[in-house]
Amino acid sequence: MNFIFISPYFPHTYWQFCDRLYQNGVNVLGIGDAPYDSLEPGLKNALTEYYRVDSLENYDQVYRAVAFFAFRYGKPDWIESNNEYWLEQDARLRTEFHITTGVQYDQIDSWKHKSGMKPVYQKAGIPTARCHKVSTEAAAREFVAANGGYPVIAKPDVGVGAANTWKLENDDQLAAFFREKPDVPYLIEEFVVGDIRSYDAITDSKGEPLFESMTAWPPSIADIVNKDLDLSYYVSRDMPDQLRRLGRAALKAFEVRSRFVHLEFFQLTEAREGLGDVGDFVALEVNMRPAGGYTPDMMNYAHSTDVYRIWADMVTADKRLLPESGDDHWCVYAGRKEWLFHYAYSHEEIMAKYGSRMAMCEEMPELMWATMGSRSYTIHAYSEEEVQEFIRMVTTRGDRK
Repeated sequence: MNFIFISPYFPHTYWQFCDRLYQNGVNVLGIGDAPYDSLEPGLKNALTEYYRVDSLENYDQVYRAVAFFAFRYGKPDWIESNNEYWLEQDARLRTEFHITTGVQYDQIDSWKHKSGMKPVYQKAGIPTARCHKVSTEAAAREFVAANGGYPVIAKPDVGVGAANTWKLENDDQLAAFFREKPDVPYLIEEFVVGDIRSYDAITDSKGEPLFESMTAWPPSIADIVNKDLDLSYYVSRDMPDQLRRLGRAALKAFEVRSRFVHLEFFQLTEAREGLGDVGDFVALEVNMRPAGGYTPDMMNYAHSTDVYRIWADMVTADKRLLPESGDDHWCVYAGRKEWLFHYAYSHEEIMAKYGSRMAMCEEMPELMWATMGSRSYTIHAYSEEEVQEFIRMVTTRGDRK
């Protein structure tokens, strides 16, 4: 089997996908714009060959790299990046090289465009926030008036996370949005008050889940950056039945096959007419790739498993070969911005209390400081109370530096 992995070094833990493919006897071929010498040793060991392009943004160069591998090793069986940014390019390459193990280019709209996701949710009976595809300011005002008034959320139709997202609280802010917004398609959505929970899954070629997990996320990454808050989140040992049911319904509605996916939902903390009561789940958006950061590794810790292995076995055997351990608990991440703030508890105090259950502890690359903190701690926890106690100990602040 020939598997072409696009950008196999980002995020840096992705070398483990290649490693598990290699262990399964797959011929793993990498394409990227990073120098070969900068690759993880484990990634170098897993790759049969690496083709460096000047830029992964240059489709012609990437196309030629795939053509070279096809000439040298035979027809590719898979092309994948597991990366939201390259989702559309992956699909185009599959289509042009007649590779049928992943989504094709003409199917990608409902995966990339938030406006394309809404009809799929509605057809499947999955509640989702009502929206208006931005046209004119007058039409936007009509939408606001018809759907409960302010606040509303304005977000790019295509985008990941909270980049270029606006919370609009009145007519003046709406007018400012129309004056200042980037020249890209936008949606305006009714404001939903809730906690973000994700349904994460690895599916087989029939769309059946081989692995399922829930992660509890902070309400706003934008606030973490803009208000200098500390990031904390956790992978849960449990999943509510409603979330599992809606997650599985979304897999079928979006025809998700042979993928690792990250589907985001609100769990309502305020009832919303037409959406649900407190505790109900409302679809936010689909992300057809693994959850970001160290979350796949946190899933491993929480469920005593190896999601990289489950994914690789899906590729080569189309089934789960790794049995469930039955040893499920919580895995919680907490970071802090030590270059900005003093903290109530020292590193030594945290390690004295939690060191025996520390899964990861590291100083983060400066590029990640604004979101993930300059120092991070990740532990195994055995109750939700312990999750919150750990977060409080890591993130309780003293004075600003």
